[in-house]
Amino acid sequence: MHSQRHRDPCGACVDCEVRKMAICAALQDDALHALEAIMSSRKLETGEMLVEEGAPKLKVFSLTSGLLRLFTLLPDGRRQISGFLYPGDYLGLADDGTYSQTAEAVVQSTLCCFSVNEMDELMDQHPALKDRLYVMTREALRQSRDNQLVLGRLAPVEKLASFLLVLSAQAKRVGHPDNPVHLSMNRTDIADYLGLTIETVSRCFTKLRTQGLIHLPDANTVSILSHRSLSAVAGTEFKS
Repeated sequence: MHSQRHRDPCGACVDCEVRKMAICAALQDDALHALEAIMSSRKLETGEMLVEEGAPKLKVFSLTSGLLRLFTLLPDGRRQISGFLYPGDYLGLADDGTYSQTAEAVVQSTLCCFSVNEMDELMDQHPALKDRLYVMTREALRQSRDNQLVLGRLAPVEKLASFLLVLSAQAKRVGHPDNPVHLSMNRTDIADYLGLTIETVSRCFTKLRTQGLIHLPDANTVSILSHRSLSAVAGTEFKS
């Protein structure tokens, strides 16, 4: 007998803020009980690790609130952040038998957790879930392409300008204001993502501010004063 038959639905999905963006968007309200029956909830404190690179992939996750960083430790001990996961994102898409990267909470975060085996069984029972994962995989590949464009910039200030524009677009995607941009991650995270030093990141923020492109009300808030001009610095096409 499958384990999901022993659990009662928790009823959390209907009121979830990312219900229409996450994997559960594939199911109608009357079918959510099947997903809830195999789901458990997990809360992470700031800096707490969710999965470690190289560990067996036993669970997959849907982020419902907060922010996660994905990173790999380089042979010399440095940390390379490859990206961030936002509410509605799904962790486990690109992994096979083991987790390809370590995932940590940038801020306090909550997730829905699913056994890999039970999720596979559920996708067989509900093909719409498999279709939804396919769509999310395509979206993850698009985000990966955007990340590569950011990292491919030659000048540090171009990288930071691109990063801010990506964050702005990400906020708009999930229904939040795209300006000002809220930075949940600190300067160290930004530096490890962009492949720069903290000092260089700070100088780039100062340069963009001096050029009148951004305003910094505080360390975690960036007001973009001109999307068009910031796009020009980033070398990307401006989209109103």
